[in-house]
Amino acid sequence: MYELHFAVPMAGAIICALNSRLDAAMASDLLQHSEAKVVFIDAALLGVAQEALHLMSVAGARAPVVVLIRGEVSTSSTTQHDYEDIVSRGGSPEFAVQLPADENEPIALSFTSGTTSRPKGVIYSHRGAYLNSLFSVLLNEMASKPVYLWTVPMFHCNGWCMTWGVAAQGGTNVFLRKVTGAAIFDAICRHGVTHMGGVATVLSMIVNTAPEDRRPLPAGKVSVVTGGAPPPPTVLSGMDELGFLVIHTYGLTETYGAATVCAWMPEWDALPAEEQAEIKARQGLQHLGLEVDVKDPATMRSIPADGKTVGEVMLRGNTVMSGYYKDAPATAKAMAGGWFRSADLAVRNPGDGYLKFQDRSQDVIISGGGEKISTIQVEEALFAHPAVAEAAVVGRPDEHSGETPCAFVVLRRKREVEAEEVMEFCKKKLPRYKAPSTVVVVDELPKTATGKVQKLLLREKARAMGSLSDPPPSPVLEEEHEEAPNKV
Repeated sequence: MYELHFAVPMAGAIICALNSRLDAAMASDLLQHSEAKVVFIDAALLGVAQEALHLMSVAGARAPVVVLIRGEVSTSSTTQHDYEDIVSRGGSPEFAVQLPADENEPIALSFTSGTTSRPKGVIYSHRGAYLNSLFSVLLNEMASKPVYLWTVPMFHCNGWCMTWGVAAQGGTNVFLRKVTGAAIFDAICRHGVTHMGGVATVLSMIVNTAPEDRRPLPAGKVSVVTGGAPPPPTVLSGMDELGFLVIHTYGLTETYGAATVCAWMPEWDALPAEEQAEIKARQGLQHLGLEVDVKDPATMRSIPADGKTVGEVMLRGNTVMSGYYKDAPATAKAMAGGWFRSADLAVRNPGDGYLKFQDRSQDVIISGGGEKISTIQVEEALFAHPAVAEAAVVGRPDEHSGETPCAFVVLRRKREVEAEEVMEFCKKKLPRYKAPSTVVVVDELPKTATGKVQKLLLREKARAMGSLSDPPPSPVLEEEHEEAPNKV
């Protein structure tokens, strides 16, 4: 995958890295939508790929040329081409790199994660990818010859453009087939990793790695750029104690990855650890490649930096997508008013103007009294409980209160807790109407391949529970937890 991030553009083609967790039906759909002429298949995913190609044939779509990447997996399957065989033949010394005639020509087609709708094909330009690669190096505070550990999938925003950024600094890449806490510690120790990236769930995985699976880190802190859902302050504190320097960013597929960074101020070093973690949880300020504002979506006026007024995060500039592939209506809607509308809600902190994410617009819970409840705020309270390893909050219908917060939690190893205790704990940290009224213990939260929690699935579960005001026939239970009984 890393090699192809260079070979494909050098051949004058467009790289479209597909999510490795797609099922055959979605893979077939996206292959047809992208009009791919060549498809490279990792042998470990051959079964899904063959079914996807069969579905394309049934639909009457033109079949792409197939290249099999055997890797460590042996297979007797015959394909049109074998990747290692092609590479072993060597290249032509006379080959001329196919540079774009216009820097705004597309270099990549990156599909969104599709957590709330069908994935959209986001078009990246050579100019945007080039600039964001350099800005990513700056965000990572990356000197020359770094050692970068990949836990960010390269199909997600082309690895947040670090595929090209690491190469720009003459770096070494360390890859993992399976991301686990033990594998991360082992790779850092064995290869002297200096930098890595990962969403909040990866950070939580690191913090909750069993002591026997941890390894001593190299001298100096390992820099970790995180994005996606805001990491809870408790996780940020835990990462700092382990020897990681966490750099918090915010971005979307439509912005090539990171668009803002919580730039650290020297005066914050003297603050208590808890306050430092809360500051690090902010999304910060725009990077050099684009402009970011928080606006009233109706009037398009910038909101005041008072820490209270909520607006929509909007972005424009060099590292905002060229548009959605073959979807002009969605492009026009997203770029209405000359700004990309993220659907993410935030406030601006007084004094420094730093963005603090509130919620996705579709995730906000509306109570019967019309109060808006940020699920992120509720999740932060849940994460503060010593027994909670992971948490996700969605709205549960309520006949009298409209919606009430419903929490799905994963417990730490060998911990047991009553749901009532968790709810009472949250009531001490939040206004009572914001505290979860339902707590469901699960073995794991449903996630996308990039580690984002699929709240759409959790909302369906919450709706299936029915109104909270209706007397349930029996306690609400999920499947039994391995280490502790589920108590709700």
